[in-house]
Amino acid sequence: MTATKIGESTAALIAKAGKYLTFQMGKEVYGIEILKVQEIIGMMPVTHVPKTPDFVRGVINLRGKVIPVIELRSKFGMEKREDTERTCIVVVQVVWSAGTVTMGMLVDEVSEVLNVTREQIEAPPSFGASVDTDFILGMGKVGQKVVMLLDVDKVLANEEIETLGKANTIEGQDK
Repeated sequence: MTATKIGESTAALIAKAGKYLTFQMGKEVYGIEILKVQEIIGMMPVTHVPKTPDFVRGVINLRGKVIPVIELRSKFGMEKREDTERTCIVVVQVVWSAGTVTMGMLVDEVSEVLNVTREQIEAPPSFGASVDTDFILGMGKVGQKVVMLLDVDKVLANEEIETLGKANTIEGQDK
């Protein structure tokens, strides 16, 4: 690795230090930058939208605005499970090529807000070229646990967000 590359990775890690909303899916703990979070809501009725990808639960009406809800378990290839009283929707702002989209991420349970320092963050491990880990900002080592710090803007590819945006527009026109 060149000195420039090392400098770039250190600069990237410094930029990632800050407050993260942590949540669980199964036994794993994930974190997203608190500034990306609009709100956290309990489960509410979700309307299924035909012809959407498997990881899309559907859409919700949040104070008059229709927003898509994705199941992170499904998106990450995890086994589906029934919703519980702790299941909730984290409403986030996702930036993509055509603008900003408000969407909900269905998670097993929200844990806490953690302040993650630069010293607690390591680069994501490399699993080889065939495994896409671009959506992982870094690995936070907080106490005895490892928190996967997610780049919410990269959790979904642009094509997937575009599909959700079209479904959202169609659903919104029907209302």
